[in-house]
Amino acid sequence: MGYGQNKQNQERQELSLLELNNRVKGAVLNAFPETCWVRAEMSDVRTNAASGHCYLEFIEKNAVTGQLVAKARGSIWAKTFRMLKPYFEMETGQMFASGLKVLVKVSIEFHELYGYSLTVLDIDPAYTLGDMIRKRMEIIRQLQEEGVFTLNKELPFPTLPKRIAVITSPTAAGYGDFLNQLANNKAGYPFYTKLFPALMQGERTEESVIAALDRVYRYADHFDVVVIIRGGGATSDLNSFDSYLLAANCAQFPLPIITGIGHERDDTILDMVAHTRMKTPTAVAEFLIGQMDKAAGEVEELQQDVSRLATDILSMQKNLLQLLGSRFPVLAVNRIERSRSLLQRIGMQLPANAHAFLKQQASKLETMQVRLANRTETCLAERNRFVQLTEQFIKMASPDYVLKRGYSLTLKDGKIIKQAAGLTAGDELVTRFADGEVRSVVNGKQNGNLLQP
Repeated sequence: MGYGQNKQNQERQELSLLELNNRVKGAVLNAFPETCWVRAEMSDVRTNAASGHCYLEFIEKNAVTGQLVAKARGSIWAKTFRMLKPYFEMETGQMFASGLKVLVKVSIEFHELYGYSLTVLDIDPAYTLGDMIRKRMEIIRQLQEEGVFTLNKELPFPTLPKRIAVITSPTAAGYGDFLNQLANNKAGYPFYTKLFPALMQGERTEESVIAALDRVYRYADHFDVVVIIRGGGATSDLNSFDSYLLAANCAQFPLPIITGIGHERDDTILDMVAHTRMKTPTAVAEFLIGQMDKAAGEVEELQQDVSRLATDILSMQKNLLQLLGSRFPVLAVNRIERSRSLLQRIGMQLPANAHAFLKQQASKLETMQVRLANRTETCLAERNRFVQLTEQFIKMASPDYVLKRGYSLTLKDGKIIKQAAGLTAGDELVTRFADGEVRSVVNGKQNGNLLQP
């Protein structure tokens, strides 16, 4: 070992890991006060069932890229957590769970064995509420910019909302209250309901309700309205109904949507985009019954209007008949007098009209006689010409006329011979000329120009 290396070992300070951690712990204690307020997002929140302690991580993400830029372990001891959790959930209406941005009062600790951690001593719900409100406003603004925020509200509400698609949990108490209210309506209106099950609390609420809406959409022609109801449950579960995807699906749904998710605070975004918002499932049922009552009232008013109109028409017709009845004798006498005068004029004109008519008919008859005679002469001339032509044609077609032109006819047994092939030796033939007949006997058949015996 050289001199230079010995000098370096003397100047170099060597620490054990424990010594290093102790120095870091001291530096942390000197650099920070006992407590401070920290803004962060909660992640990986879990509770130890045995001890009651809550363990979590605090993280910070880049606002633009969403990348993780800082992380620290955190803990809330059981005594503090038992008071802090219900207080936070009551004030914010949110579950104390991962994903929320919080403002917490912490003490900064550095343990030689476990390292750096934050111990939560208090929490400010107002900060989380502000962040929630900011998110809600961003979602509302996005829906408005896309032009879908009021689409469902603009749908015409059916006059008779009898066919109802219900989206809720089948085990929810509010679902039973809803059905009972409809079934026991005093007017006895018939309602047809079809349940499309969905989770109405927990982390899967959003996707479950959207899936139920998709199922309803396949049978949209079979329903008049869609009802989304939720009976009871923790107020903190309502954050699922502030979802952009759920609100966008509801806003653009082709059927009017009525909500009754059982809360008294400000409307959720789902309530804002729905056609009609009611507080509870029972209130939704009463609303539907009220719509039926409204339709029934309109029908009753129409019936009354028709009845009044019919009464008015009958009264007018009665008055008209009475008026006609009082004027009928005078009208009848006037009509009879006019008819009598007309008959007298016709009677006076009848001889002259009859004479003129007979004269006209006689003239027509004379004209027809002349035409008939001319037509008869023309027809007889045409018939005579036709007979002459027919006779001439028959004479020209007769065998005698043909014989006079130098032709002859050969007959066997009185029948004209047309082909030599039909003759045999010994056959007797008669050859007819214009001036007489010649009889002969076939001696042989002709082949070319020669006679064969």
